[in-house]
Amino acid sequence: MTDSPPATLPDDATLATWAKALSHPARIAILRTLGARGSCVCGEVVEVVGLAQSTVSQHLKVLREAGLISGTPDGQRSCYCLKAGALAFISASLGAFFEGLSSCSCDDGCC
Repeated sequence: MTDSPPATLPDDATLATWAKALSHPARIAILRTLGARGSCVCGEVVEVVGLAQSTVSQHLKVLREAGLISGTPDGQRSCYCLKAGALAFISASLGAFFEGLSSCSCDDGCC
């Protein structure tokens, strides 16, 4: 995957999956935690985020299914890290999506 946006944007369902994955403060905190470490985090996400293990597991599942992180089993715990190439692609794709939208240019003051 590259940092540049794709020739055509991903379909609406894919864009919605990414938006959903980014739509909860706990998932943002998890992404920040993984990004700040610069390496895989094994079993420490629950402590850092401060939520119940089952809640964190559900948030990790959403992030993994959206392609933002990868997880590897390590005994009774799992190690998680950001998928750098995927994050750059998603960022570029979402940027291209928003740049392609036009805001209202009405002169009649409707907005």
